[in-house]
This record gives sequence, structure tokens and C-alpha cells, in this order.
Amino acid sequence: MMDMDADTFDDLVSDELDLLPDDMVSDLDNVVFVVEDRPEDGSLGLLGLYDGLALTERDRYGVGELPDRIIVYREPHLDACGTVDELRDEVHTTLVHEIAHFYGIDDDRLHELGWA
Repeated sequence: MMDMDADTFDDLVSDELDLLPDDMVSDLDNVVFVVEDRPEDGSLGLLGLYDGLALTERDRYGVGELPDRIIVYREPHLDACGTVDELRDEVHTTLVHEIAHFYGIDDDRLHELGWA
């Protein structure tokens, strides 16, 4: 397991988010990105989670709705990676994967595209 404090990991996630193409992130509406240590069940197998309602499933959405969340889990990433470069790549992949869920792309399609 790599060792990286929460602040440094937060900065890494922010850096990777900034590197994503504008056309991928410009339409993210009412979405917040959150870093947590681990999923609620304490496992190390889940790297990220989209917590919200995909665009393809929304029939109404507007003012007063709580924001969707894209959660990146720090400890599972550190457990899965051996170097900072690997960590950056994995965080990048996780961000793309979870953003894709916002757009309504399911896990099967993400596997076909190589983002799962």
C-alpha cells in the first residue's frame, strides 16, 4: 500500500480533474467531487462511486435538488497502486468512469470502452 496523506491525495485528484477535457466536464451540472478514505463498508475494492441520477434517467431536475456526488476513495487507490504515476492513472480512470455514469453510461459499456 502506498502512503499518502489526505491533503496530498486531494491535490492529486484536483490536478487530475483539471486535466480532463472541457467537453467532458463542462456539462456537469449540480455535481460535487468528494474524496473519502473508504466506502461505508470499509472495503478496499471500490475506487469510486457516482451517487446521483444520471442525465438519461432525469425527467425533472431543478432548483432545490441536492447535488449529485462523485466520490473518490483514497485508501483503495493507495492499496491498488505502487507508484505516484500509477496512482495518477488510476485516479484519472476513476474520474472518467464516474463522470460517465453521470452521462448515463453503464458499467458494461465502460468495460467495452476500456474505462472499467
